[in-house]
Amino acid sequence: MKLGRIAVSTPDGEQLRTVAVEPEHDRVIDLARAYALTLQRRGATPERARELALSIFPASLSNAIAIGDAFLDIAHDALAAADDASTAIADVQWRAAIDPPVIRDGLTFGTHIENYFKNVAKTKPVRAVYERPGYFKGTTSTVFGHDQVIPYPNISEKLDYELEIGYIMGKPGRNLTPDDAMDHIFGITIFNDWSLRDVQALEGPIGMGAQHSKDFAYGIGPWITTMDEIDSIEGLKGQVRVNGEVRSDTRVENFVYTPEELVAYISIFNGLQPGDLIGSGTMGFGGGVEIGRFVEPGDVVELELEGVGTLRNQIAATKEVPPWWPEPRPYPFENEEN
Repeated sequence: MKLGRIAVSTPDGEQLRTVAVEPEHDRVIDLARAYALTLQRRGATPERARELALSIFPASLSNAIAIGDAFLDIAHDALAAADDASTAIADVQWRAAIDPPVIRDGLTFGTHIENYFKNVAKTKPVRAVYERPGYFKGTTSTVFGHDQVIPYPNISEKLDYELEIGYIMGKPGRNLTPDDAMDHIFGITIFNDWSLRDVQALEGPIGMGAQHSKDFAYGIGPWITTMDEIDSIEGLKGQVRVNGEVRSDTRVENFVYTPEELVAYISIFNGLQPGDLIGSGTMGFGGGVEIGRFVEPGDVVELELEGVGTLRNQIAATKEVPPWWPEPRPYPFENEEN
């Protein structure tokens, strides 16, 4: 099953709906509406049917996934009323496919690691990235869905896309092993870890990890494909297009650490929650930094992943300017010898 979230206008403002997506029929199904209709056909009153349906299919897809295995069973049950609760894909407004409690982004593809260090650091990869699966945590307040506009902060001249797989957690877990990690993955989506490459180079020496270079935007979508529809993550093909031009063709291969190892490692001394998103790290040649090409205001970026679909976003036409920015302080060690 493919699942996502859309925005609908109501007298009380924008509300989000959890939907099943049927690209082959060019439609989405509002699962709460469909399940309410299904319950009414079995004798429930409209009011009670609606209350129960909205509790199972809330605006938060993370909360829905937390129901456990019964969630997908009920979702399939709701499709009995799909024809009366559907909307054409062209008529919907997408939002981030998941509202993750936590975003973690990994670094697992050997090709991207080698290209990044060669093109940015002008050196070979550091030993540390081969000793354990590196990852960082990102904010959940700046997630963007399919066709939403991505801001371009004015502190950068090198805005970059990154084609990644987003592993969506389906059940809680702690101290997992690679053998049982895959059982905790609910599905996959496309994750675009937007990056300000010039700002990233300035933040790195601070030693606190990525800050504004990452947290201004994360793309998630267009929807989630559940694992029962994915024969194997390895080998999936991907493509990057900017303004219709193919920038890169890639595939899921050359793991330094596998998806199972990344998920298990992140769970050590930590707790995974339903709806958590773990980014795979950029697929080989999935980032503009690997080919020396970035994006400009107004550009349209499309990231395609086999088995999922295409996540499309336009870059804002004008850069975002904050009302304040800190002044650099004097360096107290300027005159000290090395």
